[in-house]
Amino acid sequence: MTKKPNAQTFYFERDETIPNHPELPVLLYPKALIEKAEWSESVFNHNGWRNSWENGVFDYHHYHSNTHEVLGVTHGSVLIQLGGEHGKSFDLKAGDVIVLPAGTGHKRITASPDFRIVGAYPNGIDYNTRVVGDGKYEASLAEIDQVPLPQTDPVYGNEGPLLHYWSQR
Repeated sequence: MTKKPNAQTFYFERDETIPNHPELPVLLYPKALIEKAEWSESVFNHNGWRNSWENGVFDYHHYHSNTHEVLGVTHGSVLIQLGGEHGKSFDLKAGDVIVLPAGTGHKRITASPDFRIVGAYPNGIDYNTRVVGDGKYEASLAEIDQVPLPQTDPVYGNEGPLLHYWSQR
């Protein structure tokens, strides 16, 4: 069901509107679930990443200050921008998975008509949604620093790259 772990890492600095994470990288797992992209939600849930949903991605910059998030493209493709206005854009396709540390800004730029994505959170945390200019930026910085590291990788469970890249905090 899953391919051999292959993670790419990306770091984003804080700016005056999007906090991003000061230490943890975004993890991109290209084609991690390519054979069964529609199983993304089950895979995430099985590995302890719950409170899942399937839908799209907002077309404005937002972030979650109280939890990390995994996103798995189940259908179609999306151009998503991470890190805020000065961040980086990623072209994701069905089977790709991206893990966002707490505070990472993300926004949909464009998407194919059939685009669908699944999101989930470690231990099923009830996520918040913060947006630029909501007056919660300073409070978000303190929240981000308190978010615990996940116990499992959302795709590979106890053996995944997340446990390596995020353990050096």
